[in-house]
Amino acid sequence: MVQGCEKPQFGPLMRRAPRVSYRVGDIASTLKEAGTLALLSFGAGSQTVNDPRMLQVALECFDAPAPLEIWQVDAPVNCGTEGALRWSAGGGWLFAAIELDEREHGGPESAASSAYAQLRQFIQQRSEQHVLRIWNYLDAINQGAGDAERYKQFCDGRAAGMGAFFAEGFPAASAIGHHGPAHRLQVYLLACDQPGARVENPRQVSAWRYPRQYGRTPPSFARAMSLPAQDVLAISGTAAVVGHASAHNDDLDAQLDETLLNLEALLASADMPAGFDTHSPLKAYVRHTIDAPRVRDFFRRRLPGVPVLLLHGDICRRELLVEIDGWRYS
Repeated sequence: MVQGCEKPQFGPLMRRAPRVSYRVGDIASTLKEAGTLALLSFGAGSQTVNDPRMLQVALECFDAPAPLEIWQVDAPVNCGTEGALRWSAGGGWLFAAIELDEREHGGPESAASSAYAQLRQFIQQRSEQHVLRIWNYLDAINQGAGDAERYKQFCDGRAAGMGAFFAEGFPAASAIGHHGPAHRLQVYLLACDQPGARVENPRQVSAWRYPRQYGRTPPSFARAMSLPAQDVLAISGTAAVVGHASAHNDDLDAQLDETLLNLEALLASADMPAGFDTHSPLKAYVRHTIDAPRVRDFFRRRLPGVPVLLLHGDICRRELLVEIDGWRYS
């Protein structure tokens, strides 16, 4: 089903990256703003409306009221649904999202495989076939041991569902454990009709080259993605990993410092100026509620003025306490 969220207009396609911002406001009013491609709310108590561009993310925000995350493009937007999948598109950009109940698909591996297969099949019909950035949220991400850990099962399913779609290179991505409804898998993405440039971190082994100890299927993502105009960096989930090993096990302050070093290394690899500013929105996923004030204080001291969404989420490795992702606009 397709619905016109705005009146279509014809003209030259624009490749200026979507503007991502955080704002406390009313969902219905925000969706009426020109160029709104996607709107994300956070937590069980957040507002929701029946619009394909809107997704209620199953992560609780440590701030109240929780801000909305808004993606806006310089073009009219159309949107619709296709089965369990919702989408919106405008100006050469595509937002697509899917939510599945793992119990209806036989568990986390099969649910991930189904989600990625449906997204792949949908995108293959579109002009916006370059997937640049993906977010994955599943509950109890660290439950299970060895290859039976839920995150490792998700990685197996993701690889099966995507098939050879990313044969030329993986998108930037995050995978975080939520504390929302059990068995809910949420996947959403940003795609474009022009390719981006993948960016790796010289301080880290590329995720798809991780050794066998991290599972049958290594994580399938690039550390960051420079969007087509080369003026915006979409940063994957970044934590205190050096080489392929976790650093500073269970030491929050040291992990924050190491994570910031990794973020700066990504900026350097992308030939972007060092540091983050008021136009570079970030998300910080914090494992333990008690740590949220310390993480907030870290941002105030080390990255003053940077917009940050502080969210309650589990990192894909048990020993890691915090992960950061987001956007760097030049």
